[in-house]
Amino acid sequence: MRSRTAGMWWGAAVEAPDPGALARFYSDLLGWPIGHEEPGTAIVAPAQGGVYLVFQQATDYQAPVWPPVDGRQRPMMHLDFQVGDLDAAVADAVALGASLAADQPQENVRVLLDPAGHPFCLCFDED
Repeated sequence: MRSRTAGMWWGAAVEAPDPGALARFYSDLLGWPIGHEEPGTAIVAPAQGGVYLVFQQATDYQAPVWPPVDGRQRPMMHLDFQVGDLDAAVADAVALGASLAADQPQENVRVLLDPAGHPFCLCFDED
């Protein structure tokens, strides 16, 4: 995008039934502080800035289904996080409120569901 310059931020918006609670989950998971919270919206971002996740209130929220099932809410996108120890990262995420998805398509990736039901992946890459 030609109008972007160095230092401009970017991010992703995630719908949630309770944006504050989901922001606290990702804040704890990633070690990113909550930079802003108001009714219906909460934002987490790393200390070095540049990127953020904003959680926004969604009325009549329907959690996505993983793996996708015809006629049900499909995941529209998901977050991937590289980790150095897959088992430890899964244990940490579960302790914070995530759940391990029943379907695991790859040996070096674990699909988990955040407290609102969004799938996210923890990816181990030895390289």
